[in-house]
Order: sequence, then C-alpha cells, then structure tokens
Amino acid sequence: MEYYRPVFHSLHAFCSSTVKKKLLLLSIMFIVWVYMLYSCVGSCSTVPGQVMLDTPSARESAPAAGRRSDLVSRLLAKPQPWEDVESDYEEPPIRTAASRDLLDADRGLNPSGMSSFSNGSGSKKLPQAIIIGVKKGGTRALLEFLRVHPDIRAVGAEPHFFDRNYDNGLEWYRDLMPKTLEGQITMEKTPSYFVTREAPARISAMSRDTKLIVVVRDPVTRAISDYTQTLSKKPDIPSFESLTFKNRTTGLIDTSWSAIQIGIYAKHLDNWLQYFPMDQILFVSGERLITDPAGELGRVQDFLGLKRIITDKHFYFNQTKGFPCLKKAEGSSKPHCLGKTKGRTHPNIDPEVVQRLRDFYRPFNMKFYQMTGHNFGWD
Repeated sequence: MEYYRPVFHSLHAFCSSTVKKKLLLLSIMFIVWVYMLYSCVGSCSTVPGQVMLDTPSARESAPAAGRRSDLVSRLLAKPQPWEDVESDYEEPPIRTAASRDLLDADRGLNPSGMSSFSNGSGSKKLPQAIIIGVKKGGTRALLEFLRVHPDIRAVGAEPHFFDRNYDNGLEWYRDLMPKTLEGQITMEKTPSYFVTREAPARISAMSRDTKLIVVVRDPVTRAISDYTQTLSKKPDIPSFESLTFKNRTTGLIDTSWSAIQIGIYAKHLDNWLQYFPMDQILFVSGERLITDPAGELGRVQDFLGLKRIITDKHFYFNQTKGFPCLKKAEGSSKPHCLGKTKGRTHPNIDPEVVQRLRDFYRPFNMKFYQMTGHNFGWD
C-alpha cells in the first residue's frame, strides 16, 4: 500500500488541477455570455419601428429595452388641443413633465436634437427670454415662428407663473421648461404678464437680465379681436358697443373692461420700466408680423443674439386665413398654419364707436410712440 501512495497523490493533484482549469474556463465563458447578452439588449433598444401597446399588463411584462422604445414613441406623439377662454391660442394645459415634453417634441425639435433629449442630455433652465404680451397681439404666431430656430426651445402652453402660479416657486417653474443644450435659449410666453402689476418685480427678482418681448397691435383692432374671441365661446355676452361705454350718450369709455384696458400700452409700460431698461424690451409690430414676418423675425433674432436663420424662405401667405404660414414646420415636411381660432371674422362694429375708441386711444398711443421711440402708425 505504501508503494502506491505516491501514485494516488500525483493522480489527485492532476485531477484537482484539471477541475480548476475547467471551472475557470466555464467562468470566463459565462462572463462573456452575460456581456454579449447585455450588449444585445442595449443595442436592440435603439432599433426603430418597435411598436408597444400602452397597457398596464404590457408595461409590467415589457423588458427595459421595450420601455425605452415606448418612451421615445410617447415623446413623438402629437398632443390633443384645448381651449382656454382667457388665452389666445389652443394648446394642451400644463399637467406633468411628460406631457410638456410631448408638446415640445412635437413642435420644436429637429431629429438630431430629439435623440439627445430622449437620452436625457441637456438640462432645464429658467427662461432667458419671455414674450410678455399682449393678448390678441400675435404672440402665438411669433412663438410658432421662433420655434423653427434650432437655438430656441420654448414651452408650448402658457405657464402663467408670474401672475397666477407664483406661489408654486421657481423650481416648479423651472420644471415646466424644456431641456436645452449649451447655446440654446429657453423661452415662454404668457401675454397677461404685460398687464399684471406684480409681474415686472417678480421677473426681475428671477433675473434682471431676462429679455422681454411685447407684440403690440392697433389697440382698437385688438379690442375687437379680444371681444370676438370671447363671443365665440360665450355667445350670450352683451354687444361690443354696450361693453365699450359707461354711458353711450356722453361717450365715456369704460376703462375697467379688460378689452379696453389692455390697449393702454403706455400705462402698462410705465410699470415695466421701473424694473427693466428699455434696451431689454423689444416691441414687435403685430401688423408687420402679418405683412412682413421675416422682417420682424429678423429683429427678434438680433435682439436675442441669434443668427438670422428664419428668413423669407420659411413663409408663404395663406389667402384663406389672411395670415402667413410656415412652408415647413420644424421636424415636419408639411406646411403649418395657426389653428382654426386664428383669423376669425370680426363682427360689424358701429363706425361711430370705432372712431370714439380711436379718439380715446390717440393720446396714449402718442405717449407710447415717444416712450419706445417708434411710430407704429395706428393713427
């Protein structure tokens, strides 16, 4: 027995060495297999054309790759319109970060930018520029045109932060903003800011460097347009004439009616100049935005410090609506016009009432021309 002991010992050592080698080889093969499987899952998630049902059971059973593909498809989905009596456009209401990104993806992203944002790059910033007014002046048209520019990203719905939602805080406001990359400008538009007494101080407290844009329009035409919008939603309201005057016989204008009060531009501008210098406020002509959109957009791009990318080649005039439209909206191959709420036919207003209003606004217009150094030609 003693004779065979060295043999058994050598055999045991040999078998142990072989088992260790096999285990090591199997371990290496397993690690390589896991790595290949993981790589396949990551690459497959970027394959276009994946379709997933958005049901609870599908979401629970779907792998991570499918859920990422589902997120991209949601970001590209088109939102449903809404209507707000106090607003001058149709957009989805502000609800969640996901619904806001849906809107922004549909409007302002080019394909290369879309992939960056869907992968989480970029960051949300407070707006560097705000369209603060005025209602029925052409603010929706201006924002839609500006979103063609690759260096502008804007919230679709009106945040109403500095007038209605200020108590929610700046972080709430920031979360409404779309993600931007380095060099891009974040924008929003809420026309009621211009006539909100607290708005200038609140925006200044956020940033004194904020650039402000005001789209102004003949105050008489603006008032009639304002009334027309309300009439389309509330057909039983009193006539324009009865709302215009406190006393029709004396011709005393009722300046408490918001449709009249908004057009006293000089009064509202006084409030803004207490917090912002004139060179930080750009006044866009609502009339020229229709007759020469490229010219007005050139001024806005200069004001924002951006290259003039939006030019005549982007527009065509829609004879039916009476408004310029985009030949091709960003991220789309089709022409894009503003919604059905734009270009409504105004009701016939007594010419005497129109003249009384022109006489009323004239001194305010003259002061506004002096303050801005620009004659808008409303008189």
